Amino acid sequence: MIEVENVSKRYGDAEAVRDVSFRVDTGEVVGFVGPNGAGKTTTMKVLACLMPPTAGIARIAGFDTVDHSADARRRLGYLPESVPLYTDMTVRQYLSYMAALRDVPKARRAERVSEVIAAVGTEEYADRRIGTLSKGFRQRVGIGQAVIHEPAVVILDEPTSGLDPAQRIEMRSLITNIGREHAVLLSSHILSEVALGCDRIVVIDRGRVVADGTLPEITAAAGLAEGSSTESVFLALTGTGERAEP
Repeated sequence: MIEVENVSKRYGDAEAVRDVSFRVDTGEVVGFVGPNGAGKTTTMKVLACLMPPTAGIARIAGFDTVDHSADARRRLGYLPESVPLYTDMTVRQYLSYMAALRDVPKARRAERVSEVIAAVGTEEYADRRIGTLSKGFRQRVGIGQAVIHEPAVVILDEPTSGLDPAQRIEMRSLITNIGREHAVLLSSHILSEVALGCDRIVVIDRGRVVADGTLPEITAAAGLAEGSSTESVFLALTGTGERAEP
């Protein structure tokens, strides 16, 4: 599971994240939504053990991301917005390489790579160079590297960014399947996209969590009637305008 308790992050005098708290349980897919500059990226970096919080505690599968960072990383699969792919490798070669980096036992490695190739729907392209794949299939490979070591927690940063409508539908289905066995947190600035594939939604604005719940629950928190458009809910909770995240 993911546990975030009163996390704040400052950059000099600028406070990017303020007293943020939420949790994601195993078997749950939670969307993390807010305008650009709301604090999503900073929070994700704290959870991915890429930076420490200024205050508060973040845990991955029970391990503090600062005091027990190595243990937390071993139980974490992370897909950054820019997928870290080696385009001159084939899909199979790349996933085998990532499996080795993630300490998947050598005797288990080939079997695990085949399992992941099937799970992310890239069997037809397993022996093609990644550089020849479409954006959608590159994203699938990126998710494959995030789950290759069977982590308890998977964090996906804007996983549907740049995909066409058909690819978005396929990606949501893939994430739903992954969420059956992992605690999954995915970020987006599009509430309608997250509402279609997530069990729960955490909305952040100006560094603070302003709503946490199902779509009907955050609609009520926004003071709107059930059935209101997701755009109306988003604007009621966050206001308008893009902000510069420190």
